[in-house]
Amino acid sequence: MDAFRMLRTLSGKTHEVITGVAFINSGVTKVDYEVSKVTFKKITDEEIMEYIKTKEPMDKAGSYAIQGIGSKFVLSYEGEFDNIVGLPMKLVLKLISD
Repeated sequence: MDAFRMLRTLSGKTHEVITGVAFINSGVTKVDYEVSKVTFKKITDEEIMEYIKTKEPMDKAGSYAIQGIGSKFVLSYEGEFDNIVGLPMKLVLKLISD
C-alpha cells in the first residue's frame, strides 16, 4: 500500500513541500515556486494503519493532510501553511499583482 510506505518514510523526518506556480497571459509568463518544510513525529505502524482507515491519505500527494487528521503527525513546519495544503496563496497573489 503506497500510503503506508509514504507515511513510514516520512516518520521521524523533515521533508520539503515544493509547489510551482505559473501564469501565462497575452504572451506574458510568470513562474515561481514556494518551499516549505514539514517535520513529522515518529509514528508507529499501528498509527499509520489507523490513519489509512480514515481514507484521508488516499488522494494526497504526500499521503497526509496537514489541515486534517494528518496534522497529528506533524511536529512543526516552516514556511507557508497554504503551500503545504496545496496552493501558496501569498505567492499566487504576488505573481498576479506584479
